[in-house]
Amino acid sequence: MAEFGQIVIESFTLFILLAGLAGLLIPIFPGLTIMWLSTLFYAVVEASKGKMTWVDWMFFTFITLFMVGGNIIDNIIIAKHVREKNVPWSSILLAFAAGIIVSLFFTPLAGMVASPAGLFLAEWNRLKERDIALANTKAWMTGWGWAVAARFGIGIVMILFWGLWAWL
Repeated sequence: MAEFGQIVIESFTLFILLAGLAGLLIPIFPGLTIMWLSTLFYAVVEASKGKMTWVDWMFFTFITLFMVGGNIIDNIIIAKHVREKNVPWSSILLAFAAGIIVSLFFTPLAGMVASPAGLFLAEWNRLKERDIALANTKAWMTGWGWAVAARFGIGIVMILFWGLWAWL
């Protein structure tokens, strides 16, 4: 019976890891954090059974570092792309805020539209030139694409580390 319980815990953890990974395709979805929370749940269950070794804690630590790093690098990649176009931090922060606020009151998909729209409107207002504002928004979207790719890669590594931890 204990083996069935282990299968359930591992299946649940893997399901949440995969759901978090899929959610990484939505740029403002906190997929890495959700993936980390599933491994935290797994660690707590394993520790409560006295099955966490120092190697297991090491894997959990690596997963934690990947989650933190991934959440930071995401914003750095986007900001780097728009800063190359000399977009001021005020416009970048307005775009981030627009995405977060709209996501809280509507959906993450609406937030995905609100971030670049916020940047476009901020830049159009600042520059009074639609074409440059559009080019700056394109840089935002390119950065977003690279950030999604980076987070997705980090998410895969997190799953691999958890798989090594759980199944070796």
